[in-house]
Amino acid sequence: MPTKINIKNIPTGYQSFISNGRHSILGDEPIKSGGTDLGFSPEDLVLSGLAMCKVATVRYIARKNGWDIRDVDAELEQKVKRGKGGALSTTVNVKLKIEGDLTEEQKQELFKQADRCYIHRMIEGDWNIAEAVELEETIEA
Repeated sequence: MPTKINIKNIPTGYQSFISNGRHSILGDEPIKSGGTDLGFSPEDLVLSGLAMCKVATVRYIARKNGWDIRDVDAELEQKVKRGKGGALSTTVNVKLKIEGDLTEEQKQELFKQADRCYIHRMIEGDWNIAEAVELEETIEA
């Protein structure tokens, strides 16, 4: 089943109510970009999805193998550079902290699996983003 996100953007700053039909969050832009900084920026949301997938993958693999882990923390930082013709080049640095009774070999396997998480592979894969068309129905906030 495809993932579907609905956005209701209001005139205050760039505030957007974001919903997947079950849960909602507030997105916005930083003040320096004309927003009100009351929610995650689009860049924050992309990086958050990648971070969440990595830590969830670590926990999944540990559970599957019966390895004793406790907290799994991640810190992701993205740097974007503009190239010729406005092309963007993005580098994401990833740091993970996995607490638990693990051997060095187990910990390295968890790092490796984190880099194979679904969102990581999706971002590195081929994307075909269709051109925007008119939305025929009104989205309720």
